[in-house]
Amino acid sequence: MKSVVNSLILANVVMFVAQVAVGDAQWLRFALWPVGEHYMAGLPYAVGFEPWQLLTSAFLHSTDNLAHLLLNMYGLWAFGRIVERAVGGLRFFWLYLASILAGGLVQLLFVSVAPDLYPTIGASGGVFGILLAFGMLFPHARVMLIIPPIPMKAWVMVSVYGLIELVAGVTGTLHGVAHFAHLGGMLGALILMLAWRKRLPPAPRDAAGELRAS
Repeated sequence: MKSVVNSLILANVVMFVAQVAVGDAQWLRFALWPVGEHYMAGLPYAVGFEPWQLLTSAFLHSTDNLAHLLLNMYGLWAFGRIVERAVGGLRFFWLYLASILAGGLVQLLFVSVAPDLYPTIGASGGVFGILLAFGMLFPHARVMLIIPPIPMKAWVMVSVYGLIELVAGVTGTLHGVAHFAHLGGMLGALILMLAWRKRLPPAPRDAAGELRAS
């Protein structure tokens, strides 16, 4: 079976190239907008939430910030290939889908009551969901992240990232980052992983070791 992770990365890269070629304005209807009808300067049409945006927004990235795409795709590749190997391609697909949908729903609740009107794009909800799944599958695996370059166990890493996102989201730190989409992605993955707890195959013993230098 073809790698789901590779297919997702390819889809994101293709969409990014399309955004650059056509222009971001052509894709605004596919970003995740707050509930209601909104008129933005320079747009000849109103924008607002549509159900499909929960999915389509996860395949769009900021063309002004290449790191947005690169970091998400690196995280998806680094953790996703190991999670996919452990749970299988089909379950991985549903896990990623649940993560981006849950991330979109939680972010939607936040942006619909926030004072600032802005759309949300990016695969971070799905990546954070996969990150949580990795921590649940390999809680004692030792990982070395790029930021911070400190070795730690997987469950510690996931807990720290979750706490950072929660604090940053509540306090409004790092404006412009969809912290609640990240938390929602982790929540969606958690629900599905708990539902699968007794049906998942044993994780390969050597899979977690591949992240020691990541």
